[in-house]
Amino acid sequence: MTSRLKIDFVSDVSCPWCAVGLGALEAALERVAPDVTAELHFQPFELNPQMPPEGQDAFEHLNQKYGSTREQQAQSRAAIRARGAAVGFAFREEGRSRVYNTFDAHRLLHWAELEGADKQMALKKALLKACHTDGENPSDPALLVRLAAESGLDPQRARAILESDEYAAETRERERLYTDAGIHSVPAIIIDNQHLISGGQPVEVFERALRQIAGAAPATLSAA
Repeated sequence: MTSRLKIDFVSDVSCPWCAVGLGALEAALERVAPDVTAELHFQPFELNPQMPPEGQDAFEHLNQKYGSTREQQAQSRAAIRARGAAVGFAFREEGRSRVYNTFDAHRLLHWAELEGADKQMALKKALLKACHTDGENPSDPALLVRLAAESGLDPQRARAILESDEYAAETRERERLYTDAGIHSVPAIIIDNQHLISGGQPVEVFERALRQIAGAAPATLSAA
């Protein structure tokens, strides 16, 4: 008998560990199929909600936020590249040059979910690739419209959303829902509204959790 799970993937497109986590979750879902299937929804979380439109130099941002040196940041990038490669995601060796505001990207992802889970998945992956593989600006309206079109969405509708405040209130409401629930770092993977897996975990951790939850075995809370 097949078990179907609802998975809310709370994340930010500017978060490299979210790309790793998504790749690992997808690999785990392939391992547990066809016994376990999932309905995947991408939920908004902004790591830097106050980031201005022009963004900030990536080294400066991480140095101010975590006190990390250039050498420490280079080591972190190498570790993330290795984890990404293991799940089929390619990171730029030099990392991001700047960190940008992602609210408009989340507004488009909210709309994409209404258009269909496949389109939301395609747009999410396109945004992650644009940020972390191609080093592009996820707050650039032209880029967002192009990625929407490439994801099977109506580019004219995407442009109209970006030129208005459509879905802003709904996106803010969802952000509050998860922060009020205690989510303060991402990725946060919530299964069937009650089981939480935190962080960009290895494939095996996701696989074990999916099998436990689908089999109604006692679930464990995993944290990076």
